[in-house]
Amino acid sequence: MGGLTIAAEIRAAHPHVALSFLADDAFRPYGEKTESQLSARLPGLLRPICDMLNPDLVVIACNTASTTALPTIRAALNCPVVGVVPAIKPAAALSQTRSIAVLGTPGTVRRTYVDDLIAAHAADCHVELVGSSALVEQAERKLSGREVDMAVIRRETAPLFDGLQGETVDAIVLACTHFPLLRDELEAAAPRLVAWIDSGEAVARRVGNLLDRITQFQACPPLSDTAFLTGPDDDPARRQAFAEHGFGRIVSL
Repeated sequence: MGGLTIAAEIRAAHPHVALSFLADDAFRPYGEKTESQLSARLPGLLRPICDMLNPDLVVIACNTASTTALPTIRAALNCPVVGVVPAIKPAAALSQTRSIAVLGTPGTVRRTYVDDLIAAHAADCHVELVGSSALVEQAERKLSGREVDMAVIRRETAPLFDGLQGETVDAIVLACTHFPLLRDELEAAAPRLVAWIDSGEAVARRVGNLLDRITQFQACPPLSDTAFLTGPDDDPARRQAFAEHGFGRIVSL
């Protein structure tokens, strides 16, 4: 459900666009999967959906999937594919202390892709990398109407602020699309005021740029917005969360 944060940014910037959402619950969390596992699963998962829906473009609304399997996905699909990558460049540009942190899943923060982003855009910064799968589950709990465990939030975010370098961190990259769902809790758990930065707006801008180039693009009514779930987790609270994000119809695959 982390991709709902990206869907919300796209919907806000482009309200005329019809969205279909694929929630791969049967295989989550992606952040604990290997590169080979994701590269093997995602093309086969997306190809039949794209054959059915014929979308103008596909957004991989997951940092882990984007930093591991994007080339494989693009080779398998016949439409533009937009990835979501950690917002390291804007975080480095914003930081006054030249000390930033990247909070993502374990599968994202250990990728060479992230190292390359740091080298290209934050070479003059100290960059703290922190991976957490527990925060993904807390975000899922929140959207499913269950209480967030603040003790888990504090425990998982403590390494962001530990040590001499942690004391100077002033910008934190939310390098998992689930984590903006927990922004209020993250701010409450932080020992001081810091900037929390995600990629949602940048992805929405990229979507707009690509749609402008598609001459046959036609706006579709919002009633066509549908969420497709690969797992059985479609209880009423979960359906309500999708509905609140504009996906009034749910199809279990």
